[in-house]
Amino acid sequence: MAEARALLRNQPTRNDEDRKKLLVSEASMLRELKLHGQAYEVLLEAKNRFGADPELSYDKAMVAEKIGKLEVMESHLRDVITAKPADANAYNALGYALADRNLRLPEAKQLIETALKLAPGDPYITDSLGWVEFRLGNREAAREILQRAFDNKQDADIAAHLGEVLWVLDRKAEARTMWRKGLVLNADNETLHETLKRLGVPQP
Repeated sequence: MAEARALLRNQPTRNDEDRKKLLVSEASMLRELKLHGQAYEVLLEAKNRFGADPELSYDKAMVAEKIGKLEVMESHLRDVITAKPADANAYNALGYALADRNLRLPEAKQLIETALKLAPGDPYITDSLGWVEFRLGNREAAREILQRAFDNKQDADIAAHLGEVLWVLDRKAEARTMWRKGLVLNADNETLHETLKRLGVPQP
């Protein structure tokens, strides 16, 4: 890791934009290895050296969430929304983060619905909408929305969410089937493993 980071740091660059891209690449590598604290420090360095921009603010928000800096995450995402009011990903990321923590659910739903208007049919935003409906207690609506999301995009995170809704609806065989599909798609998916552990379900 030290050698890889040194290689990135020593790459020849023509301007500040090139240098910023190398720092973002370094942070991305650290995020892939789940070294989120180090990734955040690299992104903070990029901001201090080159100033904030929406892409950098979004990356910082995603890493801030991973290290428990929720207020920082929200602040960065709201900066992105202010700078790029048509950025569906920023609305969705903030809405999902709130919904996943059972915080300000009506606001979370509004944010996600705004994202879906900006990116109609996006399966990941549809997943977020299904998840916030589940958090609001609308289980059958959540199941229908999450099923639609999974039909559009075979994804382990969506499978984790849909499986949990099916489990709570006492459709446990269907839930296990869905989780098995998720594990086939991504055997290391964090959301899926956290769901199974939290519900006390042996790995299907």
